[in-house]
Amino acid sequence: MRRRFLMLALFSVVITLTSLGQKMIKVHQFNMMFGDTSRIGIPFAKDPYVINFQGRYLMYYSIPPYKDQSNPIQGWGIGIAESKDLNNWKKIGEITPEGDYEKKGLAAPCALVINGEVNLFYQTYGNGTKDAICNAVSKDGVHFQRNPTNPIFHPTGTWNCGRAIDAEVYRFKDKYLLFFATRDPEYKVQIQGVASAPLNTNFNRDQWTQLTDSPILKPEYPWEGACIEAAAIVQQGDLLYMFYAGAYNNNPQQIGVAKSSDGVKWEKLSNKPFLTNGDPGEWNSSESGHPHLFKDRDGRTYLFYQGNNDNGKTWFISKIEVQWNKKGPYLKK
Repeated sequence: MRRRFLMLALFSVVITLTSLGQKMIKVHQFNMMFGDTSRIGIPFAKDPYVINFQGRYLMYYSIPPYKDQSNPIQGWGIGIAESKDLNNWKKIGEITPEGDYEKKGLAAPCALVINGEVNLFYQTYGNGTKDAICNAVSKDGVHFQRNPTNPIFHPTGTWNCGRAIDAEVYRFKDKYLLFFATRDPEYKVQIQGVASAPLNTNFNRDQWTQLTDSPILKPEYPWEGACIEAAAIVQQGDLLYMFYAGAYNNNPQQIGVAKSSDGVKWEKLSNKPFLTNGDPGEWNSSESGHPHLFKDRDGRTYLFYQGNNDNGKTWFISKIEVQWNKKGPYLKK
């Protein structure tokens, strides 16, 4: 199956995807799978982020370099898809590299609607320790103007390597919090940091204050391997909950949860994953990773995440509803 976009609605069925070499994929209890085939001819969509904007849902996600290396657009990019129901998605645009700091690519989007505009936060790609967080703004959610001070943030201090990726910007009380992934000085272990900006910020580089001189979250359990990344934040009551990816891609990456009253000091809810990778033969047997928490206007919360069953040759985005009780989040069985 070779076509520009691939969107499958699946309910506890076994399907055949001919673009994956007649491989049988079992899918249980998932009502959405999205893969963008436009760049390499097979489904590939990572790092989802969803907003409700101008009467529709918009999803931003990472897409790989074009398979055709002669294409004038080089490097990773960000795809944009729209939906009316959170299940059926249609691609409507791309954000491609601009300027020297993005020439190797951009990825891992985060989007906030502020005063009727979309503020996009994303990372540069392929620069090792020099990768940093950038910002752009849009009136229609599709066409973006870069922040003139880009890149707007990278961490300082001896506890990290200077890199910042996987931006998550969240309004909490009297400030915006920027959660980011970085690595230790040896560039081996992925860890989490946090910075803040005032509510009247323009998100320029000089508006951010790093809040700690040490990681706010780091790997400690076997399933987390050497990596904690992709913080996804949602507020329930007075608490913030961070859904995070543990372990590097396909090791397998799985999703855990931590909670905090201030966004700086975090307590993990369990020594086990909240959402695991799938069993052998299932669509996400290689991983369930890079979470995003979307709270809709009706108060319902959805966990969007990426997965695959072929060690990253393909990538799909799916979702599952998260429910809440006094103990925190849970998945309805």
